[in-house]
Amino acid sequence: MTDISLSTRRNCLAALAAAAACVVADPAAAAPAAALIEWPDLDWISGENMPRSELKGVPVIVVFWATYCAFCKRHNAHVDKLYRAVDPKRLRVLGVAVDSDAAGVRQYMAANGYRFPVALDAGKLRPRLTDRRVIPMTCTVDRDGRPGLCIPGEMAEADLIGLAKLALPEAR
Repeated sequence: MTDISLSTRRNCLAALAAAAACVVADPAAAAPAAALIEWPDLDWISGENMPRSELKGVPVIVVFWATYCAFCKRHNAHVDKLYRAVDPKRLRVLGVAVDSDAAGVRQYMAANGYRFPVALDAGKLRPRLTDRRVIPMTCTVDRDGRPGLCIPGEMAEADLIGLAKLALPEAR
């Protein structure tokens, strides 16, 4: 897991894209792979159960947020746009509300016209991706189940789209 707290995320994303294109001359010199995430059972606000198997073999962008957070509201508009634009077989986009009231989160989602899937965290998922308590917090998990970046704070739409492109190897 890597937390990023740079003033310009666009420069950071460009640096990440450049780093992703680099080839390690000696594979033995590469850093050890991060431990695989074990997806917990999550309480989806829709009342439906998403099998953990749906999160395996595909990159995932997870956004931690709260209904009372104005930054999250603006960020979630970009998250929803990304969710509507991607094929869930190539990239999953998940919201994780830190709120404890599922009915309140459902009302918030409906009032804002958001359609991305949302679960209540209850402390099950966030510690597996980051120790930071910032909201919104956008984290990535690669197709093999390894935690990747965790970017605190509100992101611009272009930066969130750029992050999605980094998660899709064929888009680089």
